[in-house]
Amino acid sequence: MFDNIAPRYDFLNHLLSLGIDKYWRKKAVRKLQVNRPTLLLDIATGTGDFALEALIVKPEKVIGLDISPNMLSVGRIKIEKKGFTPVIDMILGESENLPFENSVADGVMVGFGARNFEDLDKGLQEICRVLKPGCKAVILEPSFPTKFPMNLLFKFYFKFILPTLGALISKDPKAYTYLPESVAAFPEGKKFTDRCLNAGFKTADYHPLTLGICALYVLEK
Repeated sequence: MFDNIAPRYDFLNHLLSLGIDKYWRKKAVRKLQVNRPTLLLDIATGTGDFALEALIVKPEKVIGLDISPNMLSVGRIKIEKKGFTPVIDMILGESENLPFENSVADGVMVGFGARNFEDLDKGLQEICRVLKPGCKAVILEPSFPTKFPMNLLFKFYFKFILPTLGALISKDPKAYTYLPESVAAFPEGKKFTDRCLNAGFKTADYHPLTLGICALYVLEK
């Protein structure tokens, strides 16, 4: 599915979020700055937008990992055009079986990909395993607002407008039907932070963004 939508993925991300996704990534990356990271891992990197945003904290290396070859291919072309190939590596791999040693990363990022983990708890355990003690992981996920009228507007947008636009532009109706379904199934808020603590993190904080339509989770090992 992600291979199919890879060519239009970036355009749709920015269109369907009205460009606010760039602000969310920037805010998340700033949470990693305190550890002055040398090596950052971007899990479920897609086309590498989060990996590129991570350069604002001046790491020596960013490694983006994804299970979709086509997403990685689009990302590599984008990174090469921007001149960041020496800093950002894009590799094929599974989130539940990360090809890294224990306690190797100064920070880990997941941008709108945790809900796609085949095994969420295993993926969280792997993130905790590769992270250095005292360092942070940041996870961004869409969430459903709870306050009226934003909750009704968002549900209408997510159920009707987003799948229709996504299907028209991506030419893959299933992909943008899957998106609201995966968001609805994701254990957001305290349910998710509890899963993070059970996976081995010392702390797990939840920050609603943009009236609650996005959630930023900050985890510390």
